[in-house]
Amino acid sequence: MKTTSEIRREFLDFFRGKSHTIVPSASLVPGNDPTLLFTNSGMVQFKDVFLGAEKRSYVRAVDVQRCLRAGGKHNDLDSVGYTARHHTFFEMLGNWSFGDYFKKEAIAWSWELLTEVWKLPAERLLVTIYETDDEAYGIWRDDIGLPPERIIRIGDNKGAPYASDNFWQMADTGPCGPCTEIFYDHGPHIPGGPPGSPEEDGDRFIEIWNLVFMQFDRQPDGALLPLPAPCVDTGMGLERLAAVLQGVHSNYEIDLFQALIRRAGELTGTADLGNKSLRVIADHIRACSFLIVDGVLPSNEGRGYVLRRIIRRALRHGWMLGVREPFFHRMVEAVDTLMGEAYPELRAARELVERALRAEEERFAETLDSGMRIFDDIAARSGATIPGEDAFRLYDTYGFPLDLTADIARERGLDVDVAGFDAAMARQRETARAAGKFSSAAGLPADLVARLQPTQFLGYDQLRSGGLEVVALLRDGRPVETIAAGEQAVVVLDRTPFYAESGGQVGDVGELDEQGVRFRVEDTQKFAGQFHGHLGRLETGALRVGDRVLGSVDEARRGRTVLNHSATHLLHGALRGLLGSHVAQKGSLVAPDRLRFDFSHFEPVDAGRIAEIERLVNAQVRADHPVEIREMDMQQALDAGAIALFGEKYGERVRVVRMGESVELCGGTHVGRTGEIGLFRLVSESGVSAGVRRVEALTGQAALDHVASEQRQLQQAASLLGGTTAEVADKLRSLLERQKRLERELEALKAKAASGATADLAGSAVEVHGVRVLAARLEGFDAKALREATDRLRQQLGDAVVVLAGASDGRAALVAGVSGAAAGRIRAGELMSHIAGQIGGKGGGRPDLAQGGGDDGPALAQALQGVEAWVSTRLS
Repeated sequence: MKTTSEIRREFLDFFRGKSHTIVPSASLVPGNDPTLLFTNSGMVQFKDVFLGAEKRSYVRAVDVQRCLRAGGKHNDLDSVGYTARHHTFFEMLGNWSFGDYFKKEAIAWSWELLTEVWKLPAERLLVTIYETDDEAYGIWRDDIGLPPERIIRIGDNKGAPYASDNFWQMADTGPCGPCTEIFYDHGPHIPGGPPGSPEEDGDRFIEIWNLVFMQFDRQPDGALLPLPAPCVDTGMGLERLAAVLQGVHSNYEIDLFQALIRRAGELTGTADLGNKSLRVIADHIRACSFLIVDGVLPSNEGRGYVLRRIIRRALRHGWMLGVREPFFHRMVEAVDTLMGEAYPELRAARELVERALRAEEERFAETLDSGMRIFDDIAARSGATIPGEDAFRLYDTYGFPLDLTADIARERGLDVDVAGFDAAMARQRETARAAGKFSSAAGLPADLVARLQPTQFLGYDQLRSGGLEVVALLRDGRPVETIAAGEQAVVVLDRTPFYAESGGQVGDVGELDEQGVRFRVEDTQKFAGQFHGHLGRLETGALRVGDRVLGSVDEARRGRTVLNHSATHLLHGALRGLLGSHVAQKGSLVAPDRLRFDFSHFEPVDAGRIAEIERLVNAQVRADHPVEIREMDMQQALDAGAIALFGEKYGERVRVVRMGESVELCGGTHVGRTGEIGLFRLVSESGVSAGVRRVEALTGQAALDHVASEQRQLQQAASLLGGTTAEVADKLRSLLERQKRLERELEALKAKAASGATADLAGSAVEVHGVRVLAARLEGFDAKALREATDRLRQQLGDAVVVLAGASDGRAALVAGVSGAAAGRIRAGELMSHIAGQIGGKGGGRPDLAQGGGDDGPALAQALQGVEAWVSTRLS
C-alpha cells in the first residue's frame, strides 16, 4: 500500500521527469489577492501569471499546495467529520503549463501516471468533457483509447452560457476554458450513478483529477476570444487520491487520517475509532497547525476569527468525549511526524503552534464558564427561540461557538435563529468575506501590464538618477498621455531610485525634475508587484509619456529609514535569541521617525528583558558588522538559514541580508555597517492581540534625542524632590511611603467622623408603615464613605431604607440600602434609579444595596425629600 507521503513525492517526481519545476506550496494566506480569505485551490499562487501580471523563469510547474476551505465563499466546516470527503484543510496536487504544452500532453501524462505508475485499472476510470470540446474527446478516444461510453459530455448545466461543471473561469470576464475531469468507479456495491446522471451525487463515481484548459478570454459581452498562449491548470486532491490508491472509500480511512484519529483517541480516552468527533479533531488539527504556521493567530476578526472557530469546534468535540483538560495542542506532534518532512516550515514552527493552541484551549475553558452565565440570562428572556443577534453576541464577544449554543438550546427545548446569526456575522465581516474575484493587476490596466517591462530599481546604490523615462501616467486610476500643473497623478518610470513601500519599509518621497517641470513625489507604491508608482502632484510644467526626468530621493528621510530597517533585523534576532525560536515577525513598520515590530509571543515582555534586548541590539551596533547582501535561489537562502518574513511574497531569486548573526530575506534598503545605526532605544512594549506583542524603537539621532529628553525629565524630577538624579528613586520611594501613611491616617479620621455623623443621623429617621426611612446629605463623603455609612445605619436601624448623598465638583454620589423587613418589599436598585433620574444621572445595583450619581444642585435636595413618599407608596 502506498502511503500518503509516497503519493505526494511520486507525483512531484513524475512531473519533474516531464521537465516541470517543483514549486513550493504557497501560504494559506494569499500573498497576491487581499479579497480572498484563504488559499482555496492550487491556482491561487499562479493567478498573476495567468493574468499576465507576472512572469516566471519556467513555463512548466508542479506543486503540492496546502488549501483551506473554512470561511467566506468556500466553507466546508459544518460538513467536516460527517461525510467521507469534506475537509477544512486539504492538499492539492497540480501541474501547470504557462503557454507551453496543452491538452494532448496534459491528458496523456495524467493517464500515464494513473494507470502505468500507480497501476489504477483503466476499466475503473471514466472522464467528462465540456459538451463542445471535440478536441479533448478525440484525444481521449483516439490517443488514450478510452471507449466512447466512458467519455461523458457535460453541457451548460448551471443555468447560463458556459455555466457548466466542465467549463472553468476565473471571474465573469477574463481567462477561461473547458475542463476534463477524471472519475474513479468504486464499484456497483456503492450507491450512485455516473456524472451527468440523476444519481450523480452518490459516492460510487468520485472525481479525482480536474484538467483545466484555459484557452479563451471572455469579454464583457460574453464573447470568447482565443488566448494567445493557452495554459493548463490541473488539480487533484491528495486525500481523495490516497483513498483510491489505498483501496478505501472514505478519506478518513487513509493512513494519514488513521494515525491522527488513533492519536486523538489516545488523548481523549476514546476506544471507538469510528467516532465522528475523532474525525473532526483529526481534520481540524491540520487546519489549525498550518494556519498558525502561516502567521494566523486566534482572534475575533478576519482570518483569526475563522481559526478560532475551527479550534473551538475541535475542543467542543473533545468536551463531547468527556475531556476537560487541554489536549488539542498535543496533536501537533503527530501532524509534525506525518507531514513535517514535506513541510519543513511546520517542523520549524511546532513550538509556536503548540503554545498558541494551548493558550486557546485555556481561554476556551474560561469561555464555557462565562458563556454559560450569559446564555442563562439570554434564555430566561428569549422565549422559545434564542435571537440571532444574541447568539452572535455569545460568539463574537464571549467566543461561544454557534454549534455549542445550538446544542445547549436543544437540551432545553429551545431553537436558535440561525438566519439572524448569519446575518449578524455577515454584517460584521462584510469586508473580510467579500467574494474573491480576480481583477486586473493592482491598479494597473491589464493591457498596460502586458506592455510594460518591470521597473528597474536603482535605489540600492543611487538616490539621484537622470534619464528616467516616463512609461505611463495614471490620473484617477486611468492611463493618460499627459498631466498638467496642479494635477495629482501616478508616474511610472522605466528605472527609479525611489523605494516602493514593501516589507514594512515606507515608500520614498522626493522630486522628479525636467527643464521647467517639477513633480513632487509624496509616496512610492508597488503596482502588480513589479512596477514602481510615484504618487504625487505636478507642481510646474506639463509631463508626458516618453519624457525623461531626473529622480531625486529625499536623502535625509531615506537615511533615517535605513537606520530603522537595519535595526529591525537586529531586533528580530535579539528577540529570537532571548525569548525563543517561536518568535516570528507578524508585521512591521519601518519609517524615518521610528520602527515598529510585531512578533509572536504569549506574555508581556518584562522590563528586565526589554533592557536585555536593547543591550543585545546595541552590542551588535557597536560591533560594527558589515552588512552583506547577496542574491541567490530561494532554496539556497533557506539552506543558509535565512528567515523569511511573514506576509511577504518572494520570487525565485531572493535577496539575503546578513549583519552579524542576523540572516533574513529582505528587499529593503540598509546601512553599510551596523555601527551607522549609532544608538538603538526601545521605547514601548504592548499587546496587539492574543499571542502577538508589539515593540517600538528609535535609532540614531532620534534615539539620542529621546535619551536626552528622558535625562531632562529625570533632572527636573530630582530638582523637585530636592536631590540628585542618583537619589530620585530613593526619594520618590520615601515620598510614596509617606503619602500612603498620610492616606491611612486620613481614612481613619474619615471613618471616625463618619461614625459620629451616622450616630447623629440615626435619630432623624422617620417611621413609614413600620419601616425606618432615612434620606440625608453628608458633606465631604465620597462613594466609599457613603457605602460604609449606609451599612452602619442599616445595622443600627434594623428594618430600614437608607439613602445617603455626597457631592464634589458639581457631581453627586448616591448610595441606597435596604435591610430587615423592608428588604422583601423595597428594592434598592429601583429606588436608586428613581432618585438618580431626578438629578440627570443613573444608577442601579442589588436589591439590598445600590449606587448611582448625577448633578449636584437644587434637584438633589428635592429628590432626597421625596424618598419618604416613594417608600410609603411601595409599602402601602
